[in-house]
Amino acid sequence: MSDVSTVSPHPALSTTARIGLTLIAGGAVANIYYNQPLLGLLVADFGPRAALWVPTACLVGYGLGIVGLVPLGDAWPRRQLIIAQLLALSVVLVVAALSPNLSVLVLASLLIGFLSSAAQQAVPFAAELAPDASRGRVVGQVMTGLLSGILLARTVSGFVSAHLGWRAVFFAAAAVSLGMAAIAAATLPRTEAKRLRYRALMLSILHLAKTQPVLRNASLSQALLFAAFNAFWVTLALLVEAEPFNLTAAGAGLFGVIGVCGALVAPVSGRFTDLRGARPVVVGGSLLVVAAFAVLWAGGTWSLGAVAVGVLLIDIGMNGALIANQTRAYALVPGARGRINTVLFTAMFVFGAIGAYAGSQAFLLAGWAGVCLVGIAFAVAALLVAVFDRRPTLT
Repeated sequence: MSDVSTVSPHPALSTTARIGLTLIAGGAVANIYYNQPLLGLLVADFGPRAALWVPTACLVGYGLGIVGLVPLGDAWPRRQLIIAQLLALSVVLVVAALSPNLSVLVLASLLIGFLSSAAQQAVPFAAELAPDASRGRVVGQVMTGLLSGILLARTVSGFVSAHLGWRAVFFAAAAVSLGMAAIAAATLPRTEAKRLRYRALMLSILHLAKTQPVLRNASLSQALLFAAFNAFWVTLALLVEAEPFNLTAAGAGLFGVIGVCGALVAPVSGRFTDLRGARPVVVGGSLLVVAAFAVLWAGGTWSLGAVAVGVLLIDIGMNGALIANQTRAYALVPGARGRINTVLFTAMFVFGAIGAYAGSQAFLLAGWAGVCLVGIAFAVAALLVAVFDRRPTLT
């Protein structure tokens, strides 16, 4: 159980492979968000339950993929896994486009989420191939693709569905997935990996979480920031669609475009982490999230400018800290980066759900001020986790 290393020597990361991984990360993760602007159309075709079950199934599937598929990258060649997932994903997306009823669409959505975890294969693959001295910068570049895919998926899906209908979105996504598989085949290097039994592979995830305190610290600090992030985003539409702003759902969705600017900080964060270490980046990111909620508390109920500033600061802080936490976690056990990714993102998903629930409840009980208090509490907790960890690997 103590042997968690599985990687054989790998070729250097080429420019084409880095660009390919960036495109794959964004193109794959976008699939779990395409459905969100389609919910009104899906309700019209399949009834009100579609608004609950389709996005839920997709997100549950993605979580299952992170736990059940991403660790396989430590035991099997990642290039082949990525190609296989993207090809299977294209088939499932066609099934979703042709769905005759809600049951088929929900099952397809579950599988779409499961297979879209190919995005989480791309990031540890990049970390695996990158030189130690530039790992943070490379992870940041690939994460820019992933974060941009998350933020732009809703905009693209809304535009396509408005002109061609919801089924066209899934057909287009299937074509994109095929294209991503072709990119993977053309750009990604062939690697070798020591093949482990699946049960041993999964048990070693628990071993890593138990024996790697830096991994626990990185996961906890990032999970707390992600909780704050979700507390904000699940309540933003409720704020801006009400008085005095009265924005439409499309108008509320445009704040996601502002978030893309926050995603662009990822390579800068990675480069700074390579030069100065993770601690100042995580601490700085946490402080930015605290500042964001302070701005939102002070002006979020009367100024769209304040809301825009808050969106930008939250995204820069959360994404910047994420790159630093990923970089220091990936450096711990070179042969277990897929499983390290599983620990990190499982913690984030759990706390993200907690943050979404806490933010929603706070909005109902105390309004926007309650949301800001919840966000500040999570961000301050993340700051304290980073500040009070004195391990050399954090600095």
